Amino acid sequence: MQQKLFSGSGFYIGQMFREAASRHGAVPVVLDRPLDVAPESGLQHTYRSLADLVDRLADQLWTAGVRPASHVAIHKRDNADIALLGCAAARIGAIPVLLSPGLDAAAASILLGRLDRPLLVTDEATLSRLAAHTDIAALTSKRVLVNGVFPGAVTLDGLEVTGRARLVRLHPDEPAMITHSSGTTDVPKLAVHCARALWNRLVPQKAMALPVRGETAAFCMSFVHSRFYHALGTFLSGGSRLLLLVDHDPASVGPLLARWQPGVVETHPNTFVLWEDLADAPGAPLRNVRCFGSTFDAIHPRTVQRLLGASRRRGKYLMQLYGQSETGPVAVRLFTERGAARNGRLVGIGIPGFTKVRITDDSGAPVPRGTVGHIEARTRGRIITYQGAQDRYDAQLNGSWWRMGDMGTRSWWGGLNLIDREIDRIDDVDSNLRIEDVLMSRLDELREVVVVPGADGVAVPVVCTRTGAPLAQARWRSATADLPALATPQQWAFDDLPRTSTWKIKRVALAQLIAAGDSAVAHG
Repeated sequence: MQQKLFSGSGFYIGQMFREAASRHGAVPVVLDRPLDVAPESGLQHTYRSLADLVDRLADQLWTAGVRPASHVAIHKRDNADIALLGCAAARIGAIPVLLSPGLDAAAASILLGRLDRPLLVTDEATLSRLAAHTDIAALTSKRVLVNGVFPGAVTLDGLEVTGRARLVRLHPDEPAMITHSSGTTDVPKLAVHCARALWNRLVPQKAMALPVRGETAAFCMSFVHSRFYHALGTFLSGGSRLLLLVDHDPASVGPLLARWQPGVVETHPNTFVLWEDLADAPGAPLRNVRCFGSTFDAIHPRTVQRLLGASRRRGKYLMQLYGQSETGPVAVRLFTERGAARNGRLVGIGIPGFTKVRITDDSGAPVPRGTVGHIEARTRGRIITYQGAQDRYDAQLNGSWWRMGDMGTRSWWGGLNLIDREIDRIDDVDSNLRIEDVLMSRLDELREVVVVPGADGVAVPVVCTRTGAPLAQARWRSATADLPALATPQQWAFDDLPRTSTWKIKRVALAQLIAAGDSAVAHG
């Protein structure tokens, strides 16, 4: 692999904290959990202190043997230092491989096996789980712990740093970062990003954020997803105060938001459902929000309306970015409080100058406007491959177009309507997602509803109430009277639903559990 400095267009995450510190050094960054790599530093940080910490971590990784173009797998408990470790690895030209804390040991071992014997940065508890499942020494070149002790592993603090590691920038078309897909259908795929593609995602996102440039921004989202790094790159460059949150619980989040009054809030759509409780929380934590950011998955119109209804700002909106790990955002829509009620399945239009979307039939040929088909996107932000699975990458391509795995339609003016995931289609149901939106809007007590195919082909609704209380059958019958035929609803606890790191529901896994006889009796 070619290793050379390059000065062309590219988003190099290893430099963003230092560049931001040089312009806005004293701007605060607030955490809700002390960093595992620097627990003594507490919860109050600045751009400058985090830039210094990234430099220190880069020196430690260099001492541990990390070199340009080598893989550094980061798999540890959830915390903002996942991002700092990723930036530190990138700063010395290595390729950070960001593995979700939510991966089980079997999936994590498979992904590690697709890499080139990476150095693994982890913690004692995570390493213990991995070692109980596989020969971790055979999969990795070295194990570095951020805390605890484990046979054969070294600790970050135990690495004797004798000099400063120099900044390395590889060619912008070479691998720069590896994240993984959501894994909603099987073991996640490792998506390989290059700096040029990351730049082509960053530029439009920075442009879209201009109306809220400089606003305090709160993020409670996956630190292993590429979207988080674009959010950081966007708001670090504007000098925004940042809140980087781990705990999704409204009881924890509410007081922090009430104190800091962010103008921008972004989290996962399923977390936003949970945060509907903040609309009436003490201190009015959402009253100053101008922009809510949503990506990763579709968001329910009810949730949009409640969030926007809690803000007292003029010109408030929710920005939805539709895309996936492999492409970055390919369509954008701005929701207003009133507009959300009209069509929750409209996910927007392609991003002018950066992305195009189209609908095709099974053979890959474009279909007329209004016809349901496969959503395909053409974007300069596409990943360059799947690590260890080039054949699966090639299978997603239709010439220069990328098949998103979703079904949808396009309106006469170019609006993209999302119908369902290809794999989730049910013969007698036009759109599972539309039914879910309707039910969430009609039944305030629902936290989630997921429609999956049953063994007999009938659509099975799986419901979770906000309090865990049983769903009133009379209300269910009234809410579903005009909808397609549905099986008797199964009630589960939300925490028992199989989910990804961004809280997407693993619909295939849920359908398999139901088919195997796992039911509401065990989870209600």
